[in-house]
Amino acid sequence: MDTSEQTTCGKGLAENSVLPAQLGKVIAAMAENLETHMRALDLTDQDSSREFDAYKKLVEELKQSALQLHVTANQMAGYRDLPMSRHDEKAMGHPRVREVFERFLNEKQELLSLLERTTERDNQILDAMRMHS
Repeated sequence: MDTSEQTTCGKGLAENSVLPAQLGKVIAAMAENLETHMRALDLTDQDSSREFDAYKKLVEELKQSALQLHVTANQMAGYRDLPMSRHDEKAMGHPRVREVFERFLNEKQELLSLLERTTERDNQILDAMRMHS
């Protein structure tokens, strides 16, 4: 097999870098959404002031999370050219390896389901916003 076509762990990392990259974009957009919402709050109202403080803290944390996901995605992509290394086949065949990979796949499926459910709800909110503008 041509080594340029050979599957390696480095290529797997690079291919999977799209997940933290996209999650980072979603988290950054969430932060921007909250930050924009903050501008609509009437800070003379005590409840609005408390909401503003909560959103401010969350925006800072979300921006940090998005940045870290971006950095991690870039690092993963940068490992594309790691050479094929020797693996212990017995260790790779251990049931725990399969269980962990199954959990990873299940979590991705849960994420997909969550995104489908919340996108439906968010589209309804967007439609209501469009009607009021």
